[in-house]
Amino acid sequence: MTGDHAGAPFQRGRFDALPERPTRAHGDALAEARDLWIDSKHFGRIRIHLREYGQGPPLLLVHGLMTTGYSYRYLLEPLGARHRLLVPDLPGCGRSEKPEVRYGASALAGFLGELVDALGIRGCAAVGNSLGGYLCMRLALRDPTALSRLVDIHSPAFPELRLRAMGLALRVPGVAAALGAFIGRAPQRWAHANVHYFDESLKSLEEAEAYGGPLASPEGRRAFIAYLRDAVSAGELAGFARELARRRAAGQGFPIPLCLVYARQDPMVSPKVGERLAKLLPDAPMYWLERSSHFAQVDSPERVAEIVEHFLSA
Repeated sequence: MTGDHAGAPFQRGRFDALPERPTRAHGDALAEARDLWIDSKHFGRIRIHLREYGQGPPLLLVHGLMTTGYSYRYLLEPLGARHRLLVPDLPGCGRSEKPEVRYGASALAGFLGELVDALGIRGCAAVGNSLGGYLCMRLALRDPTALSRLVDIHSPAFPELRLRAMGLALRVPGVAAALGAFIGRAPQRWAHANVHYFDESLKSLEEAEAYGGPLASPEGRRAFIAYLRDAVSAGELAGFARELARRRAAGQGFPIPLCLVYARQDPMVSPKVGERLAKLLPDAPMYWLERSSHFAQVDSPERVAEIVEHFLSA
C-alpha cells in the first residue's frame, strides 16, 4: 500500500504544494524520544538522539544518508508489536551532535558497536537502510557478536562511478564550501529534491523539516558534506567489496544471518548493486520489491515489515 499516487513513478511534485502532514498517518509521534551520551573512540563524548518504541527483543533500526530515524516512521507500529525498537540518529545527523571530525564508514561502523554496548543490546538484530545497511554489514564483518541478524534495505556496496566522481569533486578546493552555501539557501527544498520515492505523494513539509532542518545550521551542513565525502568513499567501498569477494572465494559465508531487500527501480543506488551482492552472498535470502524505492520502508512498509518478521523468526 502506498499513498494516493498521482503521477508517474519518482515524479517529484512542487515543494510549495506539499501538505503540512503526510497523507498517510504514521507512528513516529508515539515513540519515546531521549538523548544518550556515548564515549566514542572516534567521535569523543557525543550526544545521540534516540527514539524507542514497542516491547520485546531489541531491534536496532539504522537510517541512511541525508535522512534520520524519522525514515522508519511507518515501521514503528508493525514491528513494535513484537520488538523493542531502538532508532538512533547517527552522529552528525538529525538531532544528534555534529562534531567536526571525519565521518568515514569504518569509524561509523565502529560507533554502531559502541552504541549497542551503551544500550546494553549487544547481539541484537538490526535493520539498516541505505548507508545504514552498509554500516551494519561492516560492523558484522569486524565484530560478529555485535549483531545477531541483519536486514539490509538497498544499501550501497560497490564504488560506483558517480560515487567516485562525487568524492573527487568534494576534494577540489572550494567545492564543499560552495555546496554548503547552496544547500543553506533552502535546506528543506534541498531535502525534498534529493530524497526519491516511487510514490512522491508520500512527501510532506513535516518530512522536509525532519531532513532539511538539520542542514539549516553550519555544523549540520558541514557534517552532511563530510558524509558525502567520507562515508561512501570509493576506497572504503572497494575494500568492503574485496573482503566479501575474499570470503566468497574462501568458502566463507557472511558472519551473521543476512537478508537483502532491494527495489527493482531506484535512482539513488542501482539495483545492480543488489544483484552483485546476491552473487557474493549466496546464503543471504534476496527479496526484490516492485513499485518501491531505495526507501522501501516508506514506499512498501507492510511488505518490508513482513520480510523482517519472517527473517527474524526463522
